[in-house]
Amino acid sequence: MSRLSRVFLVLAGVLLIAAGVFCMNHEEATLLSVAFLLGFFMMLSGIIELFMYAKERKIMKGAGWVLLDGIVTVLLSVLLIGNQAFTLLSLPFMFAMWLLFSGGFRCVSAFELKKAGVSNWGWVMFMGIILILGGFLGMMNPLASMLAIGWMVGFSLIFEGVDTIICGLVSGSAV
Repeated sequence: MSRLSRVFLVLAGVLLIAAGVFCMNHEEATLLSVAFLLGFFMMLSGIIELFMYAKERKIMKGAGWVLLDGIVTVLLSVLLIGNQAFTLLSLPFMFAMWLLFSGGFRCVSAFELKKAGVSNWGWVMFMGIILILGGFLGMMNPLASMLAIGWMVGFSLIFEGVDTIICGLVSGSAV
């Protein structure tokens, strides 16, 4: 993976962490503006993944999973930004599905890293499992998720950010 791609991954991770901290400190504003905030940061994350795929697809292990994650993330972000009333009603499920998909993609990428001989592949797997667990928790109790949306979104974005930074620093060959 090129140095520029790694820098973009770390930058995307820092932005996701910043969004998470904001959401945790402004719960009321988060609930009122979550569709735009979540959609915007998901769009940015998806675009960066699509950019990475276009630039690194020939040398990146698991490039198809990066492409699929980027496409799913961009499509969900368009839905979140474009229909805010729908978003408020379906947010717990939409967000949980995003965590499940991203976590699943991270787990698949971890196995690709392991096959490629990358020694720190376990961190990518660990973060994928954490994201999947967060997705399941959000699906199991959507009312509680809605009541604690600022914290749920904040923690999830921070985990996504940390995971993205880890991928940028550790992977070298796959995300």
